[in-house]
Amino acid sequence: MLKVAARRTGRMWVAGLTALSALSLAACSGGGDATGDGTSTGGGGDGSSCTNTISKPDATQVTVWAWYPAFEDVVDLFNDSHDDVQICWTNAGQGNDEYTKFSTAIEAGSGAPDVIMLEAEVLSSFSIRDALVDLSGFGADDVKADYTDGAWKDVSSGDAVYAIPVDGGPMGMLYRQDIFDQYGVAVPTTWDEFATAAQQLKDAGYTGYITNYPTNGRAFNQALFSQAGSTPFTYDSANPTDVGIKANDDGAKDVLSYWEDLIDKGLVATDDAFTADYNTSLVDGTYAVYLAAAWGPGYLQGLADADDTAQWRVAPIPQWDAADPTQINWGGSTFAVTSQAKDQEAAATVAKEIFGTEAAWKIGIEQGALFPLWKPILESDYFANLEYPFFGGQQINKDVFLDAAAGYQGFTFSPFQNYAFDQQTEVLYAMVQGETDASKALDNLQDSLVTYAKEQGFTVAE
Repeated sequence: MLKVAARRTGRMWVAGLTALSALSLAACSGGGDATGDGTSTGGGGDGSSCTNTISKPDATQVTVWAWYPAFEDVVDLFNDSHDDVQICWTNAGQGNDEYTKFSTAIEAGSGAPDVIMLEAEVLSSFSIRDALVDLSGFGADDVKADYTDGAWKDVSSGDAVYAIPVDGGPMGMLYRQDIFDQYGVAVPTTWDEFATAAQQLKDAGYTGYITNYPTNGRAFNQALFSQAGSTPFTYDSANPTDVGIKANDDGAKDVLSYWEDLIDKGLVATDDAFTADYNTSLVDGTYAVYLAAAWGPGYLQGLADADDTAQWRVAPIPQWDAADPTQINWGGSTFAVTSQAKDQEAAATVAKEIFGTEAAWKIGIEQGALFPLWKPILESDYFANLEYPFFGGQQINKDVFLDAAAGYQGFTFSPFQNYAFDQQTEVLYAMVQGETDASKALDNLQDSLVTYAKEQGFTVAE
């Protein structure tokens, strides 16, 4: 069996993935160059601003912004195998740092790259500003079958396709087998069992928490809501000023009331995610469970000490109805072609093909701990049979994440997702502070989103 070694270098970039910010309709102000270092990275170039070496300087150059780990090896692989197109790669910052620079370039009308790495949740926020190219006219349908339905829905709006999927975040449950064994508690498979296990651990003398519910969880919290059927937004870029908002639907209220109860009983922590204290609690036994996306194992083992004796294992995300499981996703990135690309066809070739080989994906998986959305590798024996020493040699893809990815049906984000997540964080924080309850918190969220959308000129359906 193939094995993936436990990596000690860490993947702190993942924290950026979970806290990425889409931009609202209100344009960001500011000036200067797009990279912040005095170089222009848009519309081709002579290779002088590239992080990588251009092996075929006479070929069409496509500038790319991306922050993937081990990405230079992927870029070199693409350039070595393409005679007519070469990638000129720059890391313009990760997450919101990159997005802010992209927004500045949009307002300036120049300085954007040809191809940009974007998290799926921000696509609508940039497509509504005419910053992205609809790839349906550049052969997107030719590669559609290479991706799961859920992954493709995340990059599509109506008939338009605004990006090519790269990696995803199907969710599972990372848990401390040694803690559950020590206190004689069964590993839960449903949310009812999860609540029971939380109480049993406490009653047996465990001084930590079964897990953490971060009020700043953003897409994490939204994923948990969606598992119970919550669909807070409807949006189609073909009608860009129309948006449906129902952030306080029954699914969201049921899920938040569940967590409110566990919090009130002292069974679940409410620490902000991806802080130094939170990272410490992940690995020191404060949390018995880490509810995580498929990139979570890489993040977790990057935090752990080399001599750590904790026994981590991975199980499916608990279900509301074990007989009718619903899979959910947290995070995921894409490659989009910007409207400033001088050669949109060449840029589309890069977006479609850079992670379109097994060799590229083996770099992404083994060196970058990415979870692939490209089906030829996603569904391969190689990926299914990978063993992870950090998890006791468990084949976590075969056991958990492959089924989670296959079952994920996609999600529709709003064209002002950053504002929506900021407001979600505020109302959840008010709830854990005892200022309101779960139901009222979501009613307040609904009111704030509807008011904001109308102020921005949207026609809102509630």
